[in-house]
Amino acid sequence: MTTATNIDPAAPGMQTVRATTSSRTRPFYWCLRREIWEHRAIYIAPLVVAGLVLFGYFIRLSRLPQAVRHAANLPWWKQYLEVALPFALAMAAVLVTGAIVGVFYCIGALGNERRDRSILFWKSLPVSDLTTVLAKATIPMVVIPVVVTIAALIVQFVMLAAATGVLAASGSGTQVLWSHWSFAHMSLTLIYLVVTGTLWYAPIYGWLLMVSAWARRMTFLWAVLVPVGLAVVERIAFDTNYVWSLIRYRLKGFIDLAFTQPPRNTTTIDPAALMAPAHFFASPGLWIGLVVAVAFFAAAVWLRRGREPA
Repeated sequence: MTTATNIDPAAPGMQTVRATTSSRTRPFYWCLRREIWEHRAIYIAPLVVAGLVLFGYFIRLSRLPQAVRHAANLPWWKQYLEVALPFALAMAAVLVTGAIVGVFYCIGALGNERRDRSILFWKSLPVSDLTTVLAKATIPMVVIPVVVTIAALIVQFVMLAAATGVLAASGSGTQVLWSHWSFAHMSLTLIYLVVTGTLWYAPIYGWLLMVSAWARRMTFLWAVLVPVGLAVVERIAFDTNYVWSLIRYRLKGFIDLAFTQPPRNTTTIDPAALMAPAHFFASPGLWIGLVVAVAFFAAAVWLRRGREPA
């Protein structure tokens, strides 16, 4: 014979059991793993671009000794363009790919689960909306930056090692190459660029996640047309450009804050010497943007809590 027992869920013992079970299941960890499993473009796209960049540079290696010998007689800035530009373009290609992947991930992060009705399943699990949104926000703010940094560092190392080997075998010397592209300095610059860029673009990712949680259809159009529409209305109504200036400032303003201008009479370019972290982290634009990003993330949590399948 079974005897029913009344157990108070609010009892201290039950709360302890519930907290212990939650800590063992690690809901945030598994939410993050789910995002990585379901969105493989997070790491596949940067790796594909990195492979294409290496393929193109390997073709260029056949002309590298002749280009280096020719560059040795050119002014320093032409030497830099001839020798170091392919490395800079390779790094930029990987970083831009990561930024594009982050944007499109955020656009569909909270909208896709409503369209395919998988939100019904996830809401049935003991996982809060805050945990889910934080896991999704971690993808563009942490996971993608780490992936593109590692991919760009590997590309840079392989390109530099291959170029050094080809130049040494041809007798052209590696002085011009290493004088214009220091692996240590450029690696430091790359990491600094990724960190500052990710923090600067946090409100953009937050905005996209919030729109993804709100819009039922055409998320990309809502995300783009709202700020553009505000800029157009302001221009027509008041003949001012404050909104458009704010958009441009948020899209590309961090470069001027994170780096200083090179001296006029310089004979080389060392981006590591141009880094200005004190200036960047003291910028009001950075901290205001982070506060706005937190507000957008909080709004995404609130919107997801009341959203139903589209």
